[in-house]
Amino acid sequence: MTDVKHMKWWGWGVDGVAFHHEDKPGFAPFVLKAVGLDLNTAERTEKPDFADVQVADSVAPAALITALKKAVGDENVTTDKLDRVVHTFGKSLRDLVRIRALKIDRAPDVVVYPADEDAVAGVVAAAVKSGAVLIPFGGGSNIAGSLEPHADETRPVISLDLGRLRQLIDIDEESGLARIQAGALGPDLEAQLAERGWTLGHFPDSFTHSTLGGWIATRSSGMQSDKYGDIADIVRGFRVVRPNGTLVIRAIPSASTGPSVREMIVGSEGRLGVITEATVQVHRVPEKRVIHAYFFKNWNHAIEAMRQISESDAAPSVTRVSDGNETGFSLATSKESKGVSKFVQDSLFSFLEGRGWKPGEVCLSFIGFEGSPEHVKRTKAIVDRIVKKNSGLGVGTGPGVLYDQKKFDTPYLRDFLLDMGAAGDVSETAAPWSKLIGVHDAVYAAANGAYEQIGRQGWIMSHLSHSYHSGACLYFTFAFVMGDDPLGEYDIVKQAIQQAFIDAGGTISHHHGVGLEHAPWLEQDISTEGVAVMSGLFSSADPDGLFNPRKIVV
Repeated sequence: MTDVKHMKWWGWGVDGVAFHHEDKPGFAPFVLKAVGLDLNTAERTEKPDFADVQVADSVAPAALITALKKAVGDENVTTDKLDRVVHTFGKSLRDLVRIRALKIDRAPDVVVYPADEDAVAGVVAAAVKSGAVLIPFGGGSNIAGSLEPHADETRPVISLDLGRLRQLIDIDEESGLARIQAGALGPDLEAQLAERGWTLGHFPDSFTHSTLGGWIATRSSGMQSDKYGDIADIVRGFRVVRPNGTLVIRAIPSASTGPSVREMIVGSEGRLGVITEATVQVHRVPEKRVIHAYFFKNWNHAIEAMRQISESDAAPSVTRVSDGNETGFSLATSKESKGVSKFVQDSLFSFLEGRGWKPGEVCLSFIGFEGSPEHVKRTKAIVDRIVKKNSGLGVGTGPGVLYDQKKFDTPYLRDFLLDMGAAGDVSETAAPWSKLIGVHDAVYAAANGAYEQIGRQGWIMSHLSHSYHSGACLYFTFAFVMGDDPLGEYDIVKQAIQQAFIDAGGTISHHHGVGLEHAPWLEQDISTEGVAVMSGLFSSADPDGLFNPRKIVV
């Protein structure tokens, strides 16, 4: 059987890795204050037993199974229960609540693991011939409902797992372009590039469990996008298997060749075909890389500083700042400080309070610098001047080192909260600089109104990331203790936040995609005619609706 590794079927990441709060003395008091959950008395739920999972029998006909085995090899086609369950959902809060409740309305009927583009073409041909639905699967980290079959789907459903397509094919070193197979996970991709002195520079939160093809299919953005760009900027070309052949976009720096087919594929979530490889911009591993931490007096000062940095001559790789609520959360998840470190920390906060800074309003920022030592020094000097001008204070690299070490661990916290009976999830948007403060405030008001509606004490926090010349991304995290109707309560909160994005001038998603989760707001975001154009594209390219149907638009 295939050697493709997957995340655990019932949660994020791998078995044996989890969030622990016992070494973080401020965390339990913080959670009690934020959502009213006492971690010292809460009863932790047990891991669900896979033996209790009920999955309907596969409806894949024998002729389809035979054709798939011919395409990819007998050992790479499976109707095994665990494989089918793993490929049913992504890792959204909605997905995890359902899988923990052992609620699977519709699982894929068969999972296939092709090893190359020819095998993918064989799978596509088999699917088209039998009228089967085909859903591409990368790392399974999606949180927008882009992976699950519709509950009422009566046709056979194939999950096409690209995990065996994971190789760096070659690098055009003169052009800084690398050809990489679409199923390469973030760590594997970076390791292969690093062996030759290169980096893609794309590091989303899901980096350890997401793939290049998945990034392209959902218009992903990474933590260092200020320097390297979003995936839409990074990917220059690709190969996409379709029913009548392979769509090929060559890696040209820029072209005037009509509406951009490259842009049509980016963000298409598998609806236009199966991405098998991509040609991407890569960069030499920088000589120096450092992340500095800063504190700002309040959110308004922090946002203005980020705006000024974006229009300055500085070119940082990371510009991230947490609002007061998220800063409080970050401090609560820190391990206990002792000795000199504790003295320094206590002295710092006493100093800030003496300057009139309020603990609940202080904002923690991380700004990254990469390149030659001279470039880093020059860029940091520009940033430091802007920070000082906006009532900010640099506190060195210590917090930045810790952030860099733990940046991919946050999703484990959601599983911990679920274990304790609480829902924790995220929503993100982007808006012009002139509207960011308004979007932030509107989302807070909407979330708090939703908590009041469901009768729950809730929490909302945010950070700015991914700065652009005209605006930035705001990333919100929200949490509450679940009642008897977890998903009903969740829907009220999630819907309030998404609608606030639109009403205040933001977009429905900056980098998580549309899927099923954000589709209800698409028309308000891109207009009725925008949806009509998109629907026309999908129906023309896939008239039988075989490629991940009804995602993004119905």
